[in-house]
Amino acid sequence: MELIQVAENVAREKNIDREIVIEAMEEAIQKAGRSKYGHDQDIRAQIDRGTGIIELKRYREVLEQDAEIENEVSQLTLEQAVKIKSDAKPGEFLIDELPPLDFGRIAAQTAKQVIMQKVREAERARQYEEFKDRVGEIINGVVKRVEYGNATIDIQGRAEALLRRDEALPRENLKNGERVRAIIYEVREEQRGPQIFLSRSHPEFMAKLFTQEVPEIYDGIIEIKGVARDAGSRAKIAVLSNDSGIDPVGACVGMRGSRVQAVVNELAGEKIDIVPWSEDIGSFIVNALQPATVSKVVLDQDTKRMDVVVPEDQLSLAIGRRGQNVRLASILTGWEIDIMTEAEESERRAKDFKIRSSLFIEAMDVDDVIAHLLVIEGFTKIEEIIETPIDELNQIEGFEEELSIELQNRAKEFLKAKTKELKEKQDELGLKDDLVNFENLTPNQILKLGEAKIKSRDDLADLAGDELVEILGKEQLTNREANEVIMAARAHWFAEEDAAKEKAEAEAETEKTEAEAETEKTESEPPNGEDSDNNQS
Repeated sequence: MELIQVAENVAREKNIDREIVIEAMEEAIQKAGRSKYGHDQDIRAQIDRGTGIIELKRYREVLEQDAEIENEVSQLTLEQAVKIKSDAKPGEFLIDELPPLDFGRIAAQTAKQVIMQKVREAERARQYEEFKDRVGEIINGVVKRVEYGNATIDIQGRAEALLRRDEALPRENLKNGERVRAIIYEVREEQRGPQIFLSRSHPEFMAKLFTQEVPEIYDGIIEIKGVARDAGSRAKIAVLSNDSGIDPVGACVGMRGSRVQAVVNELAGEKIDIVPWSEDIGSFIVNALQPATVSKVVLDQDTKRMDVVVPEDQLSLAIGRRGQNVRLASILTGWEIDIMTEAEESERRAKDFKIRSSLFIEAMDVDDVIAHLLVIEGFTKIEEIIETPIDELNQIEGFEEELSIELQNRAKEFLKAKTKELKEKQDELGLKDDLVNFENLTPNQILKLGEAKIKSRDDLADLAGDELVEILGKEQLTNREANEVIMAARAHWFAEEDAAKEKAEAEAETEKTEAEAETEKTESEPPNGEDSDNNQS
C-alpha cells in the first residue's frame, strides 16, 4: 500500500495520472530485475493497483517446431518446453515467479532515475496538451528567475514559460517574485519539452486587456478591428460598435477614463488612441491620424497609398515624434500614408499640372489651352486620348469632332514614332524580348535598364530592390514597388521549378504504373507447359 500512496502523492504533485507513475515504477523494477538476472532476460514486473504488492516474473517464449532460437535466454524450443510443461504449445510463454528484489544502492538509484524520467515525460506531455490550445490567452504568473533580461515565468505551478526581453515592455525591469500578466503567443513542442512563449509587447495583448476591461467587447457588441503598437510608448486601437446606440470609443474609455486607464497602467503608461473604425478608408485614415486635423485625402486604390494634406500648424502633430503617429496609423489601416502641408500639396499639384501639360504640348504639338483642358479632364497619358471615344472627347468644353479626330491622329502618330524609336534603341542596346515585353515596367524604364547593362529578364531578376531603385531613380518607384517588380521578374523561375517537379513526378508515376503492369502480366501468365497441357487435353 505504501507504494501506491507514493504514486498518488507524485501524481498529485506533478498533476499527472497515477497510472503513469505506477507504470514508471513497473518499468524501473523491470530494469533492476534485468540488471540482476541478465539483460537478455524477459523480466516483467506488475504492481497490484489495490494492495501495492510487486510481482516479478520471467517470461520465456515457446517457438514453433524446427524454429531457430535467436535468444537462448528468453526462448525455448518445443522439445525443451515440453520437458518443463508437458502441454506446452508453440507461441505460449512459460512464466517463472522470481523472488522480490533486494534493491541495492545502485539499483535503487537507477530505478529512481527511470521513474523521474517517465514522470518528466508525462509532465511535459500534459503541459503541451494543456497549453497548445491556449495561444492568444492572457495568463497570470510569477517571475521565477531573470537571465540577461529574459524572464522565466511560473504559471500557477503548472508550467514554466519564457518572456524574452524583446517581448517585454521597454525599460521594464522584472524582478524575482514579481507578479506579471502576459499573452501566450506561441507554444512549441521541442526535444527538451514544451516551450511556452509569452509577450507583453504584442498588439494582441492590448486587445485582450481591453476585452477583459470592457464588457461590451467581451459580449461582442463592440469589435476590435485593428491594433497598432509602439510598445511602451504609444498605441492605436480601432473599434466598431454593432449597436448604433453604443458609442464604441466612449465604452472603451469608460467612466472618467477608468477602463482605458486600467489598460494604460498595465502597459506602464503607454498612451492609447482609441479611434472609430469606418468602411470608408478615407474617413478611417482621418480618424487614425488623430489628434491631428486633416484637410484633404487623395487615394490610390491600386497601390494602397494615400496623400494626406494637413494645415501647416498640424504637420508635426500628424507625423508625430520620429514619425510615430503616421507610422502607427499606416499599420492600423494597412495603407501607406504620405503627409504634406497644404502649400506642399498645392506646389506638387502645380508641378504635376505643368509636367502633364508639357507632355501633350510636345507630343501632339498643341497650344497651352488645349493641353491644360486635357490635364483638367484627368488625362495623364497619350494612350488615354486614343482609347477615349470621340463622343467623350467632344464633351470637353471647346472641343469639336474635327479637333477630337485630329488629336487622336496626332497621338497615334506620336506613339508610332515613339515605338519605332524605342525599337531602334532596344536593338542598339541588345535587349532581349523577355525584358522588352515585361509588363511591369514602362518602355523608358526598360531602356534605362539596358543602359545599365541589364539586358534580360534574368538580369533584372538578379537585382536587389535598392539596386533597381538606384538605376531607375526614386521618383520612378519606391523600394516596395521595386521589390514587387523583381519578384514578378523571378516568377518564371518558380514556374520552371514547378514544371520540372511535376515532370519528374509524372515520369516516376509512369515508371511505377509500367512496373505494376509488368508485375500483373507476369503473375497472370501460367507456369511453363500449362497451356500446352490444356491444349492436349
